[in-house]
Amino acid sequence: MGAIITLGILGILILYVGLYKAKNALLPVTLLGLVVTLGFLVSDWQKEALPLYNGMVIFDHLALTFSILCVLVTGLILLLSKEYFNRISSNVAEYYSLIIFSLLGAILVNAYHNFAMLFIGIEIMSVALYILVGIRKNDLASNEASLKYFLMGAFSTGFLLFGIALMYGASGTFDLAALQTYVATGTDISPIFYAGILLVLCGLCFKVGVAPFHFWTPDVYDGAPILITAYMSTVVKIASFIGFLRLFSEVLVPLDSFWTPVLLTVIIITLFVGNISALMQSSFKRMMAYSSVSHAGYMLFAIVAIGATSASSILTYATAYALASIVAFTALILVKRKTGSDLFESFNGLAKRNPWLAAVVTVAMLSLAGIPLTAGFIGKFMMFNNVMGNYHVVLLVLAAINAAIGVYYYLRVVVSMYFKTENENAGSDLPIPTNYKIVLTLAALLTIIIGVYPDCLIGLL
Repeated sequence: MGAIITLGILGILILYVGLYKAKNALLPVTLLGLVVTLGFLVSDWQKEALPLYNGMVIFDHLALTFSILCVLVTGLILLLSKEYFNRISSNVAEYYSLIIFSLLGAILVNAYHNFAMLFIGIEIMSVALYILVGIRKNDLASNEASLKYFLMGAFSTGFLLFGIALMYGASGTFDLAALQTYVATGTDISPIFYAGILLVLCGLCFKVGVAPFHFWTPDVYDGAPILITAYMSTVVKIASFIGFLRLFSEVLVPLDSFWTPVLLTVIIITLFVGNISALMQSSFKRMMAYSSVSHAGYMLFAIVAIGATSASSILTYATAYALASIVAFTALILVKRKTGSDLFESFNGLAKRNPWLAAVVTVAMLSLAGIPLTAGFIGKFMMFNNVMGNYHVVLLVLAAINAAIGVYYYLRVVVSMYFKTENENAGSDLPIPTNYKIVLTLAALLTIIIGVYPDCLIGLL
């Protein structure tokens, strides 16, 4: 619980620091607050996991592991933020504060034990992002993205709340433990409860951005500032999936024969829509947006394949995806700053201008594609293994086809960097700030370490 209180105080403190124009103190104070938050989460690891505050939250190993991951990923993104935010705004305290409040919502979603806390966590996480996506007030694309995100977010919240209301009407409780008892022991479950499950499923599918509920994803990711896009595609997606996992893979398991066919259909649509759309993009940023849809489909494998390894599978896949996404978006910031474009062509000849950056981006692309000796391969292998263990053979074949499509469009970036002639306006060099070098090196090394020695991560859950 100390982590939640720390983040709440930190968000307010950052606003006061910004009020007194102490701009240089914003990043150190924010990172120090994240370290303190991390300390509270680690210190709770050996404690007995009990529901807190009348059963509203529970910091079990599932919540702690993914909360730690969210804090670490946020820290890496914030390390890139100082120079980036200073370039696009003179008032940067709001960026840091809103990101911290969004992280607070993500941790609440990770640890919810009551539907009320699920709703509060999702809204805290989302409302801050509505502002961050549209914070460039003079950018029409950013304004459009913010409006679409707000409308789609409100729409999905309506589905979620209506579903929760129906499930409460049938079971008489918001508490997950009581809900689990109702599902396990109920011999005559109300049809209203089944309707509630479908509506909650739709609401959560909106939040994680899977097809056919993905309409907002490409435009919002494309219109938002690049660092905000990186945050949305990593921390927000991870937390939303843990909310999904906690409900469907722990509470609603006895009714899996009802919701599994629906989720299988969603997965198949998501994989094809995400990968085929990504294949047709000329913009690197939009390619990453559509590929995030397909990765959401892969992560749903762990929910369909109910078992003890579901949480470990999502942890491995989410970590691999987060690290590779950070590298990809960081490289995009540097390349776009130099060329003024986010098209694939802006990466042409990058290997000649900066061989080290090209090598790091190659590691990230190979990980996203699921090539061996990278963390992405381990994540995909665990997801495929889960599906194969549950004899979803058709899904496995379709997923393999989509994985092959993903390899093609990720390798387009590698081909552009190594085998195409650089643009005339690209210049001869590509300077990289020290903080960017630290983040890129750390993310690339972790990607390789997890790919070679995955037990260091899998053993946590």
